[in-house]
Amino acid sequence: MATAGVLEQVAGHAARAEDEVGLAPMLEALQLPFERYCALLELIYQGPLETVPCCRAMTELRGWLKANGSVLILRPARANTMAVVIRDRGRGPRLSTSVYTQFPIFSLDPFVGLPADRAVTLDEIIDPAKWIQGEFFKQYVEPRQVRYILGADIHGDEGREFRLRFTRPATSAEFSAADKALVQALIPHFRRALSFHDRLRQVETEMQLYANVMSGMLVGSVILDGAGMVLRSNSVAQAILSEHDGLSTAAGRLAAEYRAEHRELQRLIRQTLDMPPGQPAVTEALSISRASGRASLSLMIRPIPLSECSDGPNRPTVAVFIRDPEHQAQPSIELVQRLFQFTPAEAKLALLLADGLSLDEAAGMMKIRRNTARAHLRAIFSKTGVKRQITLVRLLLNSVASIGN
Repeated sequence: MATAGVLEQVAGHAARAEDEVGLAPMLEALQLPFERYCALLELIYQGPLETVPCCRAMTELRGWLKANGSVLILRPARANTMAVVIRDRGRGPRLSTSVYTQFPIFSLDPFVGLPADRAVTLDEIIDPAKWIQGEFFKQYVEPRQVRYILGADIHGDEGREFRLRFTRPATSAEFSAADKALVQALIPHFRRALSFHDRLRQVETEMQLYANVMSGMLVGSVILDGAGMVLRSNSVAQAILSEHDGLSTAAGRLAAEYRAEHRELQRLIRQTLDMPPGQPAVTEALSISRASGRASLSLMIRPIPLSECSDGPNRPTVAVFIRDPEHQAQPSIELVQRLFQFTPAEAKLALLLADGLSLDEAAGMMKIRRNTARAHLRAIFSKTGVKRQITLVRLLLNSVASIGN
């Protein structure tokens, strides 16, 4: 249900649009209460947060228009681009991705290139007789019980294009002027919501990329909320915590195994949580001993900046980064080979040396003579410009190859 505040804002916006599109007469012609129209606007703006974007709004709108199907194209198909399409034919909206350009039949679709941001019907721009006799109608449209189409090509920011389509069968009537007016009134709202959806997905993609890089470097990350509770953690942190060796979770919080270290960990977390907004971020560090006798875990604790619009106890507040010194990121052999122009044998030897093996041990692992290994090492030194094995190890571990796994 919409809150009173949201409904008031939506109603105000809709009322301002009334003079431009004749909203009141259109709603009266469709016998649609103004409150339901406001609720539909709220569904549209909630759409970017849904798993299938705008699925509830599309279902509601299809029912209002008495359509037997609806289509929302988030990304039209192009020569080398997969289309992203949401369809609803009465069984619920479904998201699909397809390379439609692989199917010649779709090149025959005449209902494309519509006037920008304007609701039009098929019969307005295409001769109905030619439409019904065409191959696209016979092979693709008619079997799906489609005769009438109401649509709009919505142009968003940065060259984005979205396509909105509603269909009716031959047994139904053509879409009315009121139907067109309704879709026309919603175009600006779909444009804003879908542009926001695209930007949101771009941010999510970038965040996932950075998370994958951290995982590739074997850095665990744990995000805490304003109460110090664990909100989420990456796979590296989950693996470390699941061992219950020095560090784990208890009642939804990070917990160190030894009492003194646990008190210090909680103190640093509370100190970070209590840091005043706007104050320069202070990074804390802590070493956590492990009962197994393995090397201690290294922790870094730092605040997550409070944005102008974020607040509440469940927002991400503290980040805890965990590093297990016994787990070193292993650079990709293919990337090392390309990055330094190594031969396959040289790349393998370099990675074995970076993993802590001596030259003799590496030669044994590769089943080659020591002199052959020394020849490979001389070639490696020549290509990288280093002269010592320890410098080579540092070079490999600090290169981008270590994050390319």
